[in-house]
Amino acid sequence: MLYGSLPVLAVMSRVIVAFSFAFLVPAVWAWFEDDRPDQLIWEAGFALTLLSGLLLWWLTRRHRRELLARDGFVLVNLVWLVLPAYSALPLYLSVPDISWSRAYFEAMSALTATGATALSGLDGLPVSVNVWRCFLQLIGGLGIMLLVVAVLPLLGLGGMQLYKAETPGPMKDTKFTPRIAETARGLWGVYFLFSLACLAAYRWAGMSWADAFMHMCTTMGLGGFSAYDASFAHFNSERIEWVAIVFMTLAGISFVRYFVVLRNRSLRPITSDHEIRTYLALLVLSTVVVTALLMIHGVYDDGLQALRMSAFHVVSLATTTGYAATDYAQWPVFAPVFLLFLGCFASCAGSTGGGIKMVRMILLVKQARRELVRIIHPRVVNPVTLAGHVVPISVMTAVLGFMLIYGAATMGLSMLLLFSGLDIVTAFSAVVATVNNIGPGLGQVGPSGNFGGLSSFQTWVLSFAMLLGRLELLSVLVLFTGHFWRK
Repeated sequence: MLYGSLPVLAVMSRVIVAFSFAFLVPAVWAWFEDDRPDQLIWEAGFALTLLSGLLLWWLTRRHRRELLARDGFVLVNLVWLVLPAYSALPLYLSVPDISWSRAYFEAMSALTATGATALSGLDGLPVSVNVWRCFLQLIGGLGIMLLVVAVLPLLGLGGMQLYKAETPGPMKDTKFTPRIAETARGLWGVYFLFSLACLAAYRWAGMSWADAFMHMCTTMGLGGFSAYDASFAHFNSERIEWVAIVFMTLAGISFVRYFVVLRNRSLRPITSDHEIRTYLALLVLSTVVVTALLMIHGVYDDGLQALRMSAFHVVSLATTTGYAATDYAQWPVFAPVFLLFLGCFASCAGSTGGGIKMVRMILLVKQARRELVRIIHPRVVNPVTLAGHVVPISVMTAVLGFMLIYGAATMGLSMLLLFSGLDIVTAFSAVVATVNNIGPGLGQVGPSGNFGGLSSFQTWVLSFAMLLGRLELLSVLVLFTGHFWRK
């Protein structure tokens, strides 16, 4: 078994080497903004990560072969467990009074684009630390392994198994270019094109270059980290909030569709997509509902103010970003619970959002409607269709299996937190927020609080929940089955 894992470690070494160069981004900011001790932390982080990756490469350099399906799942999980450890080290060294469990939680939250923070006093942290937290969300937003897939052909290694393990959504075998490397490069190209546009828009709206860069990273990654404890309430700017609304909405749509639009020079791949139309309709309808609720309960007297706050938080939570422009937990109780519910499914497959994805919810609704029809007409032929095509039984079985495991995992992790002493609102909402990569929950971990008050055990449980959510549960839990390890 150890010998068979060496090809996986050989690829892992190249991932670590590539990841080491990410430390240069906060190092540049530290050079201009921070003191010399802060600069040394990033330089040391770069050197340590690079050297350990090179050492692992040298030890496994002779072990190269095409990755099997089993190798792909092992490698993806290994990457998402190991890279947060490297990422946490500079946080552990630079943030006052932080434990290793909280540093690892913060790094996992960043790379999985969850946005659940265990830190307070963000306004007083060195600029390079906040840049690092936010930049990790840009990297993790679309998936570290997609970048690796683009590089693997240059190493003589195939990447299809990695793509299947990493890509969100049920239609994992669908490719839009003949080669998987071209797929990965196409996605990243579109991703960074939108990122540049978001950076320029934030700067135009009034942010400084540092704030624009950091919030661009967390907007396009739909992660929701901010450089301020008050999040977007710090800016109190209607223009900045509407820029965020636009780009969060765009990032919640499949980047595959954007690539096809640019390639075909036609908007039809988006306008004709049932999932995208449902996604946009849900955002509009939810905004209307929450706006009406706020006006009825007198939270805001100004209708435009109610619409602004409603639209911002509906889009922020539904796309699993997690920004806050006010403490929405103080709104009528329906609103925060409804927003958390939206984050469980609203974003599209192929986007940088978390949750079970809109396409799965559509298929589940169609399946439920099909069963209701069969009760009345037992012999009717009424297959589940999507975009005019019959959905294969294998896909429907996978969706139903996913939902069963999703419910069991959410309940099991919630019970663990309840066993550890958390109250039911905090425990359940924390699990929902982390498994779906939403960020803030309710109660102790609501928008006005954070995850820093949790115990080490609770923090590790939620770190695992974020990993489960980012890799869509099955890619992680398959490692715990006996069949996976049998030859």
